[in-house]
Amino acid sequence: MDRYSKVISESHVLTDKEKIASEIEKIKERLPELRKPEIYGKIFSCIDLTTLNTTDSQDSVSSFIKRVNDFDNDYPQFKNVAAVCVFSNFAGVVRSHLEVSDVKIAVVAGGFPSGQTFTEVKVADTALAVSEGADEVDVVMNLGMLLDGAYEELCDELIEVKHAAKDAHIKVIIESGALKDAAKIRDASLLAMWSDADFIKTSTGKVYQGASPEAAYVMCSCIKEYYEKTGRKVGFKAAGGVRSTEDALLYYAIVREVLGEEWLDRDYFRIGASSLANNILADMLNEPNFNYF
Repeated sequence: MDRYSKVISESHVLTDKEKIASEIEKIKERLPELRKPEIYGKIFSCIDLTTLNTTDSQDSVSSFIKRVNDFDNDYPQFKNVAAVCVFSNFAGVVRSHLEVSDVKIAVVAGGFPSGQTFTEVKVADTALAVSEGADEVDVVMNLGMLLDGAYEELCDELIEVKHAAKDAHIKVIIESGALKDAAKIRDASLLAMWSDADFIKTSTGKVYQGASPEAAYVMCSCIKEYYEKTGRKVGFKAAGGVRSTEDALLYYAIVREVLGEEWLDRDYFRIGASSLANNILADMLNEPNFNYF
């Protein structure tokens, strides 16, 4: 048994579908106490504001970044988003236009959204994005390797990508909607963390079902178990289909319940979204149908 198979076999993370559903229902019962403007503001500050369109261009990305810059002046009472997330080839565009010092530059790289390309391409894409200014790189785990049980090959690839990122953070996307099964989501989460991931992320939001409360619960449970074994804190990112304030609030509540308050800041909790930013801002301002970004 290789060391990665051993990690999986020794895990005690809950994977029973009915028991996970029961735990989520308990968390939902406590949502009313979280429906507060200050919580909405905290969630807003943990958003990775995203544009990942086939039609993205230098001009469209520049305009996108201008809104993020303007936000600080237009709404100084609120903390800005945690990061902007773009395709890797736009890292330099963002770096040259972003004026807000506390907003990170995140990119998707390495054969996004499938993760199916040469390891050398993933490494080069990551290194180029970081050299152009990326602070964070979101990469898709090779699910083919995972499902074949090629754990060492899978982890070696992720570790190579991590090394190529140097000081930038790596968020490993496990595409939970493709895995579906809680045990497979557990396996992917553990392997990502044992490959030095700084965050584990639910989904690309492009092909399969996006984030789900069930996947989030399993992933956060894996983060907790990993932290108890190693002392290293890994972040959690929900992405794909998180559009409403209520959606975001549930992921916030899951992180709070499983991992605790210390995980509820932008260093360890993110939500990848586009429309969510406007919806939660509307609730923060109490202005229905507000549209800013």
